[in-house]
Amino acid sequence: MSFPRYPEYKDSGVAWLGTVPLHWDLVPLKQVISRIESGTSVNAIDTPAGDGELGVLKTSCVYHGHFDADENKAVIPDEYDRVACPVTAGTLVVSRMNTPDLVGAAGVVHVSHENLFLPDRLWQVHFDGADPNFVHHWTHTPAYRAQVEMACAGTSSSMQNLGQDQFRCFVIPRPSFSEQTAIATFLDRETAKIDALVAEQEKLIALLQEKRQAVISHAVTKGLDPNVPMKDSGVEWLGEVPIHWEVSPFKWLLDRNDGGVWGDDPDGTDDTLVLRSTEQTVDGQWRLENAATRKLSATERAAALLESGDLVVTKSSGSSLHIGKTTLVTDEIAQLGCCYSNFMQRLRMKPSFSPLLAWYILNNDIARLQFDLLSNSTTGLANLNGTMIGQMMLAIPPGEEQTAIATFLDRETAKLDTLMTEARSAITLLQERRTALISAAVTGQIDVRGLAGGANAPDSIAASAYPASAGA
Repeated sequence: MSFPRYPEYKDSGVAWLGTVPLHWDLVPLKQVISRIESGTSVNAIDTPAGDGELGVLKTSCVYHGHFDADENKAVIPDEYDRVACPVTAGTLVVSRMNTPDLVGAAGVVHVSHENLFLPDRLWQVHFDGADPNFVHHWTHTPAYRAQVEMACAGTSSSMQNLGQDQFRCFVIPRPSFSEQTAIATFLDRETAKIDALVAEQEKLIALLQEKRQAVISHAVTKGLDPNVPMKDSGVEWLGEVPIHWEVSPFKWLLDRNDGGVWGDDPDGTDDTLVLRSTEQTVDGQWRLENAATRKLSATERAAALLESGDLVVTKSSGSSLHIGKTTLVTDEIAQLGCCYSNFMQRLRMKPSFSPLLAWYILNNDIARLQFDLLSNSTTGLANLNGTMIGQMMLAIPPGEEQTAIATFLDRETAKLDTLMTEARSAITLLQERRTALISAAVTGQIDVRGLAGGANAPDSIAASAYPASAGA
């Protein structure tokens, strides 16, 4: 659907904005702000406040583009007299200190929460002459993000701080208050439609991921022949397996099971690419954009040089989600002459077992369950080691059947991966168009005043403007 333009425009005087409707103003944000409140840092436990308890908001309460009151922590009773700035309806909560992508994130508060308070890393912005819903939509535009980036330029690359004086000087288009409300009403409705389409795609991806795991689990424990006689594996989480399969600890299938290198040997001469867990995705793929080189001695390099068919397992991480991430070394990776870091374990299969099938097994929920059971927690880190990995029990089909199962899984998972890729592409397109619609409306590039009414509004602007669900 195309949208009408305003009858007349004028030069805004700002290069990145271009023209705005003739009757609009362009003002610094401070002209529509009555006050900005800051919270206080207090001691709290990492569970939400219950009835009769006081809570302090987490900075994550605005991470998803809206205000989420459930993102809070219960304040310790001894700290009750230190809390400040209760959450008030009609305000905008802004993250003033965060990572580069999240600093400046904001959410509008629709309902007051007398038992919730702000921490020192969040502001509560009160407005005079501006609809907070309009301002909130404006914070989702590239023009707002560009001003945030300029204000935070030169600060830390990992944690950035937005100053109040800088925030107040941000330039915002200002139509009349009634027009702001009309624009915000239109955008509330249309972005809700787009968000619903995104949610459908996300649900589809979740279902496809579940199906992918189920296909792999069935193939690596039951095989491909539905009529084959079964036997009890003797392992609770494996259940029954084909009668002609063996059940064995993983260690009996391995030629090598060894840790990596620390690297940066002061006497090292070879500048070698050393892969870390950050080069692995949770679904078992390589991501080498930020891979680093280290100086290794000839002995270190020879001991940790990866070969095609090797499996590399993350054995230590701050998150249990990443423990057991397993990636297969392909011919392309091996040709790079890579080694691997000490926080990873290299597994080299015996010739009798397919490395590709082992990769499917180790990236499946069955293996994840075992990794969770085998790993321990020390100093807040979940850990595996080579001995634990070797204790994992596997159902082992004969050689020819291993190849058939791996080939089947390549084909079936490729189909599911294609559908997931299509769904992710649809989400990206929807999100891009959502941003474009918001930006066009709040900068006056489209005139939505006649589309803001409830009963007379078009029924499916978003649905007609955006693609149908992938895989439908």
